Amino acid sequence: MRYDAEATRQRLFQAATAEFAEHGLAGARIDRIAAAAQANKQAIYLYYGGKEKLFGLVVRAKMDEICHAVTLDPRTLPESVGQLFDWYQEHPELIRLLLWESLETTGDRIEGGEERLRSYRGHVDGLVEAGLEGRETAQDWLFTVLGLVAWNFAVPQLRRLILDEPDQEAAVARRRAIVVDLARTLAEQAQATAAGR
Repeated sequence: MRYDAEATRQRLFQAATAEFAEHGLAGARIDRIAAAAQANKQAIYLYYGGKEKLFGLVVRAKMDEICHAVTLDPRTLPESVGQLFDWYQEHPELIRLLLWESLETTGDRIEGGEERLRSYRGHVDGLVEAGLEGRETAQDWLFTVLGLVAWNFAVPQLRRLILDEPDQEAAVARRRAIVVDLARTLAEQAQATAAGR
C-alpha cells in the first residue's frame, strides 16, 4: 500500500483543529493528534514544524475559510452579517481557537500574525472602497461587526443564562434577527455618512 503524504497532512490538520479547539495550545497533545489522524507523531514535526506552528496554521486556515465564505460590504451588510452568524454557528471551533489564542499567547507575538494582519488590512481596504469613510472608521466598523456576531458563540453559557430560555434554538434564531437588524442600522448610518460627504 502506497503512503499518501497529502492525505496524512490533511488528517493531521483536521485532528489538530479538533484537538486545539478542545484543549488549546498548552493542553493539546501531539500523541492525541497523531492517534486521531492515524499517523506517526513525527509526521507533525516533519510537515508542520511543531505544535506552536501547527496551532498558528490551524487558526490561519480557519480565518481564511471564513474570509472566503463571507464578504462584509456596507452595501449588503445585513445579508453579510446573517451569513457570518450562520457560519460561526456551523463552525464554533474558530471562536474557541481565537479564545485559546488570546489566553495562551504572550505579547504581540502570534504565529502567522503578519499574514493575518495583511488579510485584515485587505478587508479594511475593501470596506473603504465600498464607501466607508477613512481607514479608522473601516477598522472600527470591522471589529465591531465581528464582535457583534462572534460574542453570541464565544460565551454560550452566558447566552443561556441571560436569555434564560429552555429552547436555545429559538433563542439563537432571535439573536440572529437582532444582530442582522443592528447591522442594518450600521449600514444605514454608513450610507448616510457617505451621502453627506
